[in-house]
Amino acid sequence: MTYIIAEPCIDIKDLSCVDVCPVDCIHEFDRILIIDPEECIDCGACEPVCPVEAIFEEAAVPDKWKQFTQIDADWFKNRKK
Repeated sequence: MTYIIAEPCIDIKDLSCVDVCPVDCIHEFDRILIIDPEECIDCGACEPVCPVEAIFEEAAVPDKWKQFTQIDADWFKNRKK
């Protein structure tokens, strides 16, 4: 399981989560931060520091933001090509 950053992060990009991530798996992309699902070690350090509560365990992403799971995966898959 990994963590997903969803819609509340758009245009916020606070970076608190980046500061606490022990493996540097959170990256800036356009108007949102995203978590590399292959690099994430599922430590959960990012979730409690997010000021807009945009970070969720993959299995707990609210239905209205489920598309962000695929957005993250697709971005990193395309980046590695």
